[in-house]
Amino acid sequence: MKPRITVNQRSYQLPSESTVIVCIDGCEQEYINQAVQAGVAPFFAGLGKTGTVLSADCVMPSFTNPNNLSIVTGVPPSVHGICGNFFFDPEQGAEVLMNDARYLRAPTILASAADAGMKVAVVTAKDKLRGLLGHHLKGICFSAEQAEQANLADNGIADVLRKVGLPLPSVYSADLSEFVFAAGVMLLETLRPDLMYLSTTDYVQHKHAPGTAGANSFYAMMDRYLQKLDRMGAVIGITADHGMNAKTDALGKPNIVFLQDILDRERGIAPARVLLPITDPYVVHHGALGSYATVYAGAPQDIAGIARLLQAIPGVEEVLDRATASHRFELPPDRIGDLVVLGDRLTVLGTSASKHDLSGLTVPLRSHGGLSEQRVPLLFNRAFRSCKPGLLRNFDIFDLALNCAD
Repeated sequence: MKPRITVNQRSYQLPSESTVIVCIDGCEQEYINQAVQAGVAPFFAGLGKTGTVLSADCVMPSFTNPNNLSIVTGVPPSVHGICGNFFFDPEQGAEVLMNDARYLRAPTILASAADAGMKVAVVTAKDKLRGLLGHHLKGICFSAEQAEQANLADNGIADVLRKVGLPLPSVYSADLSEFVFAAGVMLLETLRPDLMYLSTTDYVQHKHAPGTAGANSFYAMMDRYLQKLDRMGAVIGITADHGMNAKTDALGKPNIVFLQDILDRERGIAPARVLLPITDPYVVHHGALGSYATVYAGAPQDIAGIARLLQAIPGVEEVLDRATASHRFELPPDRIGDLVVLGDRLTVLGTSASKHDLSGLTVPLRSHGGLSEQRVPLLFNRAFRSCKPGLLRNFDIFDLALNCAD
């Protein structure tokens, strides 16, 4: 029997050959379909014959931080605690980023594998995820965004730009994700990690719809690097943190419901706070607009009335109270506010019109966060031995890659 580790009450067989888990940020399944149809993604096209092609649901909200942490812990946000990119911290009495590892409530598969003697490497596009993904990790962990700052003491590797052979990429570019893949190939060629996690950015998916030239070029780039990893004998598992949809009307104008403005105009309720968990330091490509919001009521007696008010607004798909939302979406109830509001497939939710800078939206708005962005790919370059997957989540990927891949 091969050695195993148990992480968050799930058992994982330690890899006997290099295993690479890839999270393609914002990978709506249609992106891959269109790239394959265009003939620019032969690696993806071949998975149906030589590997395993599945679909899964991401966790809600369909944002980056909750899903990356679910993937690397193997459990939902109710266990690991990361339920957005941004939340209201009652201890500080302020809205804060959830990129500090002190908010993480569960160990990661990555750190546990390293503790068991495995060589582990993590490369993430944006630095906001590095501290969370690398929490307690005795291995390599760095971001493409700050690759020039990587050093042995803090990141387990130095001189990254020279080793990868690419210049430092702009955070708002496809180059940021390419750097992640190039770094992964370099690490597999030179250090041969037993387990590696690669996480990209969704800049391209926010800008380009499936099947467009920009999208197909991006997926062709990823396909080339995945071919290299495959040829080097790695077991590869690929999923996404969330999908992506257009959030516009028929003329390409953003469909936005400004929740804070609506609540501020309503008489008879105490001042309420609308919080947007999509918010992070990188808002140029989406204007901090997504299809998921939380509301903190000014008074407990106002909660039901606020829910009725918001549910009646066109573009609002659902309004759930804390207990219902935390149970249905497996969220930590102490971190989600009194109400959770979901926009429909074509609608994003904002706070106040005056607080969103849309000047960076040079193309029609595309975003995520709601139920319509929950379905994502779950792909492997190996067939499965005996596993019979049922209903799957993206955070089952380590289980499938380590326990089922042939």
